[in-house]
Amino acid sequence: MSLPASNHLHRVPANTYPIPHLKSFIDLGVRADLCQGLTELGIESPTPVQLQAIPFLLEKEQDIIAQAQTGTGKTAAFGLPLLMKIDPAFPKIQGLVIAPTRELAKQIGKQLFRFTKFSTKVFVEVLSGGDPIDRQVAALQRPTHIIVVTPGRLLDLLKRRALTLEHVKYLILDEADEMLSMGFRKELQEIFSHVKQRRATWLFSATIPPAIEQLTHEHMAKNAPLLKIDRAHVVNRQISHQCMIVGNEDKMQVLVDFLNKHHDERGIIFCRTRVSAMKVADQLKKHDFTLELLHGDIMQKDRDKVMRSFKKERVRLLVATDVAARGIDVADLSFVIHHQLPEQMESYTHRSGRTARAGKAGRSLALVHPKEKHKLKELEEHLGIHFSELR
Repeated sequence: MSLPASNHLHRVPANTYPIPHLKSFIDLGVRADLCQGLTELGIESPTPVQLQAIPFLLEKEQDIIAQAQTGTGKTAAFGLPLLMKIDPAFPKIQGLVIAPTRELAKQIGKQLFRFTKFSTKVFVEVLSGGDPIDRQVAALQRPTHIIVVTPGRLLDLLKRRALTLEHVKYLILDEADEMLSMGFRKELQEIFSHVKQRRATWLFSATIPPAIEQLTHEHMAKNAPLLKIDRAHVVNRQISHQCMIVGNEDKMQVLVDFLNKHHDERGIIFCRTRVSAMKVADQLKKHDFTLELLHGDIMQKDRDKVMRSFKKERVRLLVATDVAARGIDVADLSFVIHHQLPEQMESYTHRSGRTARAGKAGRSLALVHPKEKHKLKELEEHLGIHFSELR
């Protein structure tokens, strides 16, 4: 497991915008109609990233880099200010949100729609790969204020002249580190060239690796502040981190024992490779566990079928690889199990963030080979977490 490079964003002053000691979204400057929508969703108190980002984004017209992981409320952190800056009377695309995966794009679109339940309607269109492009082209004939898109599909639509970005004022990159790790650097470079007239770029990323630093230097203002949520809040504090030191030959039995002990709970089991995910899934099926399997070679329509089955609770477990599970948002998952620790440290953060959603508690259990114990120390030191060892 390689340690991420240290943060070299010296040109960006960290925490230049103070966290307000306020309790409500109204106090942060969020409009009453949007607050009503939040209340309807059961969202009452701002999270740390919302406390920092919302007042800044409402007040300023400038670039921002925010370090925040999935599960910390970042969709509302950028979504509420974006909705307030849109002019509903101007039926052109004013906000452009880029997400790494189809699942995350749909999740963001759904949240923006829910926030505006009691508001003058802001029209949001979700455009992602895996859905019929002709249907998306037709949908764009209607008034559209915000589009939430995956990089490849946006470029396809631009080539078809199905949309124009000439009126975009705000560009939001969500899970930017994931986009770069998935190989979208070239696509992002091209997208930046289409929105040179924008007023601000808001970049959200769970980690700030060198590739993100380079992207910000090339395409964002030199004085863009880094709203770096302190380590106590970068990792979701509702997650308890546990480990078991176990040899490979005993992992399956340990896994089966855990799942039987927590038979009323649902979760995701992460594997490093497609082969190991398939092997784990096969072995668990032999122990009569209901599950679905997700890896990078599964076709989009089959992936959709798997996710529908898991979300509707037809199965209890999902066995997945890191690439396949990006952007997954499923409510009420009690645990994440790392059958193997991931290669990259930031992947641990993304994996663990699948549990403890919307303020609920969850657990992240790592099954660790004795020779990999040192990796636990690296994770603890870098993420500011503590692993409790189960016997």
